[in-house]
Amino acid sequence: MRISLKNKKVRRAGRHLGKAFVLMLKRSLGLSTPPVILAYRGHGTPHDVFLSGHVLDDRLLYEPAADDSTWSNIRAMLSRFVSTSIPGATVTIEAFGKKYEVETDKHGYFSCHVRPEQKLAGGWYQIQYKVDNTLEEGPEELLSNSDALIVDEQQVAFGVISDVDDTIIISYANRLLRKLRLILTKNAHTRLPFPGVAEFYQALREPHQKEGPNPIFYVSSSEWNLYDFLIDFCQKQNIPRGVFFLQELKRNLAQVFRSGGGTHNHKLDKARRILQLYPSLSFILIGDSGQRDAELYARLAEDYPERILSVYLRQVKGGTRREDIMHLYQSITYRKDKVCLSAKTSEAAQHAFQKGFITKKGLDRVQDSVA
Repeated sequence: MRISLKNKKVRRAGRHLGKAFVLMLKRSLGLSTPPVILAYRGHGTPHDVFLSGHVLDDRLLYEPAADDSTWSNIRAMLSRFVSTSIPGATVTIEAFGKKYEVETDKHGYFSCHVRPEQKLAGGWYQIQYKVDNTLEEGPEELLSNSDALIVDEQQVAFGVISDVDDTIIISYANRLLRKLRLILTKNAHTRLPFPGVAEFYQALREPHQKEGPNPIFYVSSSEWNLYDFLIDFCQKQNIPRGVFFLQELKRNLAQVFRSGGGTHNHKLDKARRILQLYPSLSFILIGDSGQRDAELYARLAEDYPERILSVYLRQVKGGTRREDIMHLYQSITYRKDKVCLSAKTSEAAQHAFQKGFITKKGLDRVQDSVA
């Protein structure tokens, strides 16, 4: 028992030292700033909408530039992982003509399930978030705007569920040192997408079969810490606006080294949730061979064989071998012609054109972008 108590004291002392170190680091880096509301893009149906976000302090939010120094990028990225969550904060949400109040949990996270009084049309809606600033610094009220995507299943042809790392953005997720170098030293202007990705996703989004643009959902093993970076990156690279589903917020500096890690099973859970929310909508799945996407998507294809229109997997260095991936899909009797595994976006686009998912004009744009 004495040993156990001693160990508890050691662990408690270690936590205090860790917090003191983080506080000292924040001050030395100039990261002590007023609180912010990090409001995420919401999503829903014409009758149900889901909104969420975090309330954090010591978080830098700024507009990145292509000529930002390496030190500026490191400072901005570190602030994403050393910011402190604010529990017990009351968040007022103004959405669809009404106000809703929710409280942040112990991790500073809040969520709200809204049922509008009238049926909503499909499209994007702006949502406003407000929280009283209980801290000494900063304004009395904190405001933030985000938006929510309403999907009317009758107005769109299909949906897209896409991974992010090594699917749309070059990340080297299987090579730790190169991945960390990119995370810490680059920003949304200097990180690179794979050639043709923006044009391919734009073509998939275009409403060439029905009246509304097809919705895109980005399901990633990146953490909510990187949300603002991903939004800026997609906007800068002309990758279509979509709803993000990320991993739980990391709350200390050491966890930056495990960014994007884990079992990746959460991606399967979130993809299932999307499929269940839109039960009459079919989906295209896009991922890569490096983070178990092939396995997770095979399970979805097995469970929803008629609703998974196609699976696109980017072959990346160090990922699962082509033979193993194709054997995986053959073992579940999923039609072989629905699976496209390639290192080139142009080949995925050619497959999508043959299946009728994109137009000839869309295919041409992809091919021109990679020529």
